[in-house]
Order: sequence, then C-alpha cells, then structure tokens
Amino acid sequence: MFYFLSQKLLEWAEGTEWVDRLSALRLFRYITVRSAGAAVTALVLSWWLGPRVIRWLQQLKFGQDYEDLAHQAGGLEARVLKRGTPTMGGILIVAVLSTTTLLWAVWNPLVELALLSLLVLAGLGFYDDYAKITQQSGHGTKPQVKLWVQFALALFVAIYLWKLPATSQLRIAESKEVIQSNLVSVLMVPFYKFPIEVGAIAGILITTLSIVGSSNAVNLTDGLDGLAIGCTLIVGFVFLVVTYLAGNVIAAEYLQIPFVPGAGELTVFCAGLIGAGLGFLWYNCHPAQVFMGDTGSLALGGSLGIIAVLVHQPFLLVIAGGVFVAEAVSVILQRAWFRHTKRKFGTGRRIFLMAPIHHHFEKRGWHESQVVMRFYILCVLCAVLALSTLKLR
Repeated sequence: MFYFLSQKLLEWAEGTEWVDRLSALRLFRYITVRSAGAAVTALVLSWWLGPRVIRWLQQLKFGQDYEDLAHQAGGLEARVLKRGTPTMGGILIVAVLSTTTLLWAVWNPLVELALLSLLVLAGLGFYDDYAKITQQSGHGTKPQVKLWVQFALALFVAIYLWKLPATSQLRIAESKEVIQSNLVSVLMVPFYKFPIEVGAIAGILITTLSIVGSSNAVNLTDGLDGLAIGCTLIVGFVFLVVTYLAGNVIAAEYLQIPFVPGAGELTVFCAGLIGAGLGFLWYNCHPAQVFMGDTGSLALGGSLGIIAVLVHQPFLLVIAGGVFVAEAVSVILQRAWFRHTKRKFGTGRRIFLMAPIHHHFEKRGWHESQVVMRFYILCVLCAVLALSTLKLR
C-alpha cells in the first residue's frame, strides 16, 4: 500500500514544485527500505497490541488449564507457572504479519500464496486450540483432520505453482545459457552447483511435503517458553537473505541460484515475520505471559515451507531448520520404536525419556531456559551452514 501511494504522489507531483519536496518517496522503490519499514512496523505493532491481546485472551478464559507434555516434563514449578497462561497468542503474530505485509509489500502471486498459507493454517490452528480449551484436553482436533487440511492446502499451492505462467531463470556462468523453469519442477540441492530437474510429479510431491512437514515440525517444537518463536526468527532471517538474493538478478547470477521475479517482495514478508516474532518473543520469553498455540506454530511453519518452495530451496530449509527437523524426527522415532517393541516384546520401549526431544533434556535435568538457549545456539549454527551453501558448491 505504501509503495503504491508513494508512487501515485510522485506521479501527481511530476512537473510541479512539489516534485523536489516529495523526492524522498522514491525510497519506497527499494526493497531494503520497505523491508526495514516492515520489520519496525511489525515490532512496534506487536509491542502495542501485545498487552491488549493478552488481556483479551484472559477475559475470554482462553487459558491453558489442562496438563500437557510441557507441564509434565517441567515438574511442579512449571505446572504452577504455566497453568492458566493464555494460549492462541499466534493471533497476534498472524494479525501483525498480515497487516505489515499489506502495508509494505507489493502484491504479486508469491506474496498472495504466502499470505493464503499463513491465514489458512492459522485458522486450522485456531480451531485446534479452541477445541483443546473447550475440552480442557491436550488432544484437540483429530490429527487426521489437521493433516487432511494441511495436505489439501499444500497440494493446491503445488499445483498452482506448477500451472503458474511466471517462470524463474537461471543463468549458467560458463555457457551463458539461461534455463527457464516453473517454481516446482526445478530444485536447488545444497552444496551442488546446478539445479536439478525433478519433473512435475516429484516437484508437486516435494512441495507438498515441504509445507506440511515444516508446519508440523514447528508445531512440535512449540513446547517451551520462547523456543519455537526464537528458532523461527533465526530461520526467518536465513530466508530473508535468500529471498532478497533470489529476487535480485545480479546477485542471483553471481551466486548461480535461480532468479525468481517478484521474490524480493517475500523479503518484506520475512522482515515482517521477524519483527512480529521479536515482538511476540517479548511476551513469550520465560516465564511466558502468552503461548502462541497451534494458531501460531502451524501458520509460521507453513509459511517457512512455502517461502522455501517459492525460491527453489526446500532442501535448504532442512538445513536451516535443523532444530525443527530434530524435533520432528525424535517424535517419529519414539513412536515407531514404541510400537515395534510393543508388538515384539509386549511392552513398549522408548528411545528418549520424552519426545519431542526438548522434553528429553528437561527430563535429564536441564532447566527450561538452558534448553531454549542451547537450541538457539544450535539453530544459529544450522543457519550459518545453510547460508554457506549458497557459495560452497
């Protein structure tokens, strides 16, 4: 919105005495300026709306009064501190991020798909959180229902991108050849120099799994104060860099990554995500005043997944989101091993003291803040490794 308003004012001032006075509005043409504006706007909005949203959730009695894994893992002190803490705080993140993107980004199909995924998954998460609160149970919506909605959304996005007429471009430096591709059938593999043509079917499958997997992985990570949102911020910064490079034809050609017209506007989206996330972390750090709930975790995870797909880098998300991957894998291994040993020995056995893996370390005696900070450190290492793959190929 700000971009279009600024350009309309410049057009109106052209040939008048106002043209010099309004020359500063040309800054809105730069993605870096609008990204900085989006981050600051999202942060300020989060600080301003945060206390109001928390009070509103408390008035609605949208608090977590049931026993969940976090309560069980943290012991008596954690049970006392966390009981009654309002959940559904993801409403704050989603509202701020959507508003900020509408204000600062230039709309295109990529931004619209990112916002669509954010809002649909936030709605699914809200429904799940509401079911948990009304039932006062940690079960909420049936897992099959959540997976059906996630797969339906991801499949729609994948097919839409396959049919989208807009293409990306990759210029091979040695031969000066320009490869045209859609956003699904060609993927970049970390530490490998050239793009890989995977075809429509495999591309649609990878796209679908990236969005669904990322959404659920962030959801599983959301178990300790500040853990999920902090790791999301770090991964979000990685894709802020990647989307800017992918949307800049000179940088993309230099690094030999696909140039995706319009991807620079996803940088504004990522900046808004970082600002909204930092504002939410202000209230979600230990001891948390509000939890994001599935409303936030499903939406943020899905957004990271679709952004990775839109710049041909779903495998880069696996590296950057290494903490999310570890959390998801720990749950898969725990359940698979428990079922296998129950069939074989009659009694289920466990690999970890508790899954997801952050609860395992709590059971080992780590304080909640220790687990969170150490996972932040691991996430930063994963982020550095992910960014290094842009050049080390």
